[in-house]
Amino acid sequence: MNEIWRAEYPFKSHYWDRQGLKLHYVDEGQGEPVVMVHGNPSWSFYYRKLIADLSKDHRVIAPDHIGMGLSDKPTDEQYRYTLQSRVDDLEGLLDSLKVQSGITLIVHDWGGMIGMAWACRHPERIKRLVITNTWAFDWPAGVKPPWQIKLARGPLGSLLIRGFNAFSRGAAMACASNIMGNPEVLAGYLAPYSSWDERRAVLRFVEDIPVKPEDPAWEIMRRTGDTLYKLADRPMLIVWGGRDFVFNRPFFDEWRRRFPKAEVLDLPEAKHYVLEDSPELMIPAVRAFVQKHPSAV
Repeated sequence: MNEIWRAEYPFKSHYWDRQGLKLHYVDEGQGEPVVMVHGNPSWSFYYRKLIADLSKDHRVIAPDHIGMGLSDKPTDEQYRYTLQSRVDDLEGLLDSLKVQSGITLIVHDWGGMIGMAWACRHPERIKRLVITNTWAFDWPAGVKPPWQIKLARGPLGSLLIRGFNAFSRGAAMACASNIMGNPEVLAGYLAPYSSWDERRAVLRFVEDIPVKPEDPAWEIMRRTGDTLYKLADRPMLIVWGGRDFVFNRPFFDEWRRRFPKAEVLDLPEAKHYVLEDSPELMIPAVRAFVQKHPSAV
């Protein structure tokens, strides 16, 4: 693994034993818990600048999903790469850490479906929510999966994603404006996925995206969307990159429809990796939001 990214990610590694598999997580700082859930093909590295800031006065927990980042990368026989497994893993980790209340939950990309599915199970544990370019409900009306996802799920998907690392490299190029010009940051996004076996989870994540009712994750997606109302009274901040080719404006509009009281930081020039494109705007906004709501549920 190329280690030049280490200076960008100076955190101590922790591991939770997930039935013999090691799930890596960051656990920095003290105070009220902040839980950050990443998507695909990123890992907790995506949150590094926000971790560094919020851990000054909060306990920040940022896991790597199994098969991602610094977590173990098991075979399909050792682990079921499904949305259900991801939600159960998040629950198991937080229970093991005794993180039971006062949580600020921050989600991005497919981490939104994972994190919000868990949050809808335990709304009493949630204090605040930060939503960034993600979803947790059925596809908005008129929206279809982008061609890149359709291609990745097709016959060439395995070759492109596992053989050529096309999904991770493509994300580095298309999801932020500055990753390709920064060798340390680029290495951080690519290093965990340097071989065919290490890219298994990246492909399985794409294959598990629910696009039709018979897909295994469809029922969790539907149930999560139906129960988001349980979180309607929690303070929410929506941070949205306007140049996201996957989570485009209809997703943003759906979040606002469901949570009309949410605060919004609309970043029309930012791409999917909002924290890469606009950290100087997003990080102060998240900090101000957290400080603004000290007496929430």
